[in-house]
Amino acid sequence: MLTAIAPEVEPQDIEDDVLLRDQIDLDSMDWLNFLVGIHKRLNVDIPEEDYASLRTLTDVVRYVETRAVPQV
Repeated sequence: MLTAIAPEVEPQDIEDDVLLRDQIDLDSMDWLNFLVGIHKRLNVDIPEEDYASLRTLTDVVRYVETRAVPQV
């Protein structure tokens, strides 16, 4: 999903515990598109009040893991 928003990004270069927006230089709209993409692809609701807690790739993965609805 990140490479669709920021095609210049090499996924293997993304560090898990470094701020994503700094690593990838995402503006606010790109960041919102990334979060919407997570919602659409993984069916995980991300309320606006949670946006600030999703700062690193580790944050995003943990968030999704705790809220993902198992597919039946």
